[in-house]
Amino acid sequence: MSKQSYPHHLSTRARLLYSSLLITAAFSLPMGAQAESHSSSDDNLVADTNAPLPQLSSLADSQELTLTLPTIHHFETKSGVKVAFVQSDTLPIVDIDLRFNAGSARDSDIRPQGFGIANMTAMMLTQGTKTLSEDDFTRQVETLGMELSSRAFKDMFIISLRSLSDSEHLKPAILLTQQMLTSPTFDKATLERNKARLLVGLQQQQQIPAHLAGVAFSQALYGEHPYAHPSSGTLSTVPSLTQDDLIAFKNRYLTAANATLAITGNLSLTEAKAVSDSLTESLPQGSPAPRLPDPKPLISTQHIHIPFDSTQTTIIMGQLGDKRSGNTKELQAETNFAVGNEILAGGDFNAKLMTEIRKNLGYTYGISGGMTPMQASGPYQISFSTRNDKADAAVKATLKTIDSTRALGVSQDEINLTKDNLKNSFPMSFASNAGINGLLGMMNFYQLPDSYLTDYLSRLDKVDLQSVNASLRQKINPDKFVIVTVGPESKNQKQ
Repeated sequence: MSKQSYPHHLSTRARLLYSSLLITAAFSLPMGAQAESHSSSDDNLVADTNAPLPQLSSLADSQELTLTLPTIHHFETKSGVKVAFVQSDTLPIVDIDLRFNAGSARDSDIRPQGFGIANMTAMMLTQGTKTLSEDDFTRQVETLGMELSSRAFKDMFIISLRSLSDSEHLKPAILLTQQMLTSPTFDKATLERNKARLLVGLQQQQQIPAHLAGVAFSQALYGEHPYAHPSSGTLSTVPSLTQDDLIAFKNRYLTAANATLAITGNLSLTEAKAVSDSLTESLPQGSPAPRLPDPKPLISTQHIHIPFDSTQTTIIMGQLGDKRSGNTKELQAETNFAVGNEILAGGDFNAKLMTEIRKNLGYTYGISGGMTPMQASGPYQISFSTRNDKADAAVKATLKTIDSTRALGVSQDEINLTKDNLKNSFPMSFASNAGINGLLGMMNFYQLPDSYLTDYLSRLDKVDLQSVNASLRQKINPDKFVIVTVGPESKNQKQ
């Protein structure tokens, strides 16, 4: 089927409605009319499908959606923790996001080759305190109807809490969270059980090609940098984790000086300040974590092949990307690249990689890529799977498509369509309390200004053809790609 030619002035949402109207009209034809239309000659059919579609005046006159951004309040707790708060009285709930600069990138600061310390600390925080056994702790969480979790990522350690906002539920929920943070037991028997379970999970992951590719990609890209190892630890390091490791990690990093806090929900500003003080007052003051080093960029392309008996080859390719920054100029550059990458590797059917590698060549069901800015340079990576006998050709076609896009550039029509799509999808990022608080927590952790959110649409409006193409050429360089393939070995691949 040939591509439909949409009126260029219509938004993405309007085009979807436009398509649905056309489909409805086609299926509403009487049987005779349908037969008559199918009996047209091939020439007439080509002419009809290539003709521009009529414009719908009702859609052309539609007004843009009104967007109301959340109001962000900033303050500090008595212990010096920076707080970002958004009041939302739609539901009688509160979402709390407490983040520490304490991800798995800090594992080796506690002990050389201590990979998995942060992850195990997060796992065991919710498994009992000095006054509550694991069962008693779980029972209290369930009785209060709260959601409480702790997770460790490479950059950060996150405590997430959701509770009803009335004091009868919220106050004991805060006290329980406070107790979890300040007096966990890290019980030795529970630790041994966790290590056994985690080792089973890590062994199972050895049978997942995407996991193997991801680990190899990070190791090759980051070398000796703290981002190189997986947050969950490895088969060789997890057995060595001790209770002392977890206590040392908690004492060093789960401190007020190392924390940021985000709150969204049905509280007044005064109540939010009281909750923030109550949650953080028992944290040891501590000191901020040191700045992570910058990883060393690769000088040339590196291709790693991992032999694996499978019917498909899994492929990850990419390079070092951006750091998080609140600088106005760099935020604009980030937006410029986001538009360009959406056109190149966004994952939808209009993206150039999807069009070439999936539709034209039939090498994969889906291919996409993106940038993940972090405290130090995060990764830019593209991933997909393909038939084993097409792996080499798919890698070459992907690199060729990237090179041609960088050389020839993208078009103004592609930019207009992508900007329209990003604008229309933007409100979905804060359509719920959880969505708002996740965004708020990320901004607060990376010390991003409110303009990161409030000026996003303005930055999109400033994106132009020259800035997008310059951004793609500047931020993506296939000559410095790490290329990881996991699948049966071919004569063109080396381990």
